[in-house]
Parts: sequence; C-alpha cells; structure tokens
Amino acid sequence: MLGLQFVDGIGRADRDNAIDLYIGEEYMDVIGDDVWQKTFKVRPEVFTREAKRAWLDGMKDVTLGSDAFFPFGDNVERAHKSGVKYIAQPGGSVRDDNVIETADKYDMVMCFTGIRLFHH
Repeated sequence: MLGLQFVDGIGRADRDNAIDLYIGEEYMDVIGDDVWQKTFKVRPEVFTREAKRAWLDGMKDVTLGSDAFFPFGDNVERAHKSGVKYIAQPGGSVRDDNVIETADKYDMVMCFTGIRLFHH
C-alpha cells in the first residue's frame, strides 16, 4: 500500500496504526525525524492533501465488512469517500432504513449477513 516499506517484524496493529497516522493529519507522529525508524525502513515523503485525494479517487470497487451494524448513514458516506462499493454487515440497527437509503444514494451494494461475531 502506497509503497510504504515497514521494518521487519512490525505487528499488524502497529502497521495499521502507522498507516492511519500517515494518511491523516498527524503524519509527523510516524515520519518525524526522531520516530520514523521505529516503523519504516525508508522515511516516507509527506503524503500531501492533493496526493491523498488522487489516491482515494483511484480506489474503486472496495469491499467493506463489519461484524457490527452501521448505526448511521454517515458511516456509509465515509466509506463512499474511500471507494467502497460493497458492504457486508449484520444489520439490526433501528436506522437500517437510513443506512440502506445512503448506500442506495451512491449505488453501493449492501448485504446483511445476520451474523454478529463481536459481543460486548
């Protein structure tokens, strides 16, 4: 993804968190002079706002799966901005109708699995 070269042995959670920081507004938390070596083999360039938009615009037909329902349409709005076209989720929110309406607005395919694996 994005040509990022991670240090050997980095854990999935640390890698995913680094990606999240890198593509967000707090990128210096992972590419700053005194910290980048903990995560990357090669220091990444700043991911500019324009480059982010171009990268996101190139994301097509992305699939999003969740083991929790989507409680609001804004979750679907956000997914759409990242190129999501297909969503699989358990359903069961009292606002499923709003979530479906939002998915329909963007011609997204949403499948209700009826299976929730995460319980709290």
